[in-house]
Amino acid sequence: MAASPFRPALDLMVQYARYHRDRRNIATHFVGIPLIVFAIGILLARAQVELGGYALNAAWLLWALSTIWYLTRGSLVLGLATALVNALLMALAEPFAAAAVSTGSWLAWGIGAFIVGWIIQFVGHYYEGKKPAFVDDLVGLLVGPMFVVGEALFALGWGRGMLAEIERQAGPTHLRDLAHPLA
Repeated sequence: MAASPFRPALDLMVQYARYHRDRRNIATHFVGIPLIVFAIGILLARAQVELGGYALNAAWLLWALSTIWYLTRGSLVLGLATALVNALLMALAEPFAAAAVSTGSWLAWGIGAFIVGWIIQFVGHYYEGKKPAFVDDLVGLLVGPMFVVGEALFALGWGRGMLAEIERQAGPTHLRDLAHPLA
């Protein structure tokens, strides 16, 4: 049984990091996860939702709901940054779903980006030698974008305390020796 999806950001990041310590895997996630979020934006942008008298496409509705979740995990900077990156991906996705775009083209872009994103993810997990985090806990699908944004922020010098605690609990990043994977 999966733990609560309403855990603090640090707990979520530690759990996700336990599946992502190989630097090659983390690098693939910088491409794969944005592609998947972008693809979801494309695929959901044509579905219109009526909410309080306002028409909203399903991509932006999902963005709003996920943003509420990110902002309530206890790390305002990480939540805001993740919401902003996801908003940029949703905005970039909209033209690929526009009414002027043929249905075939819309589906090709959406499904194509989704499949390519997941292929890149699975290549990373080959290097890691572990299954993706969402296999054990579906909340990993939400944590993935937060993890990538967090890794980018850590690289820029933000969140040193959070990074230290992640590494204390999940271990440091490394390059797994593929010639001796059990060593």
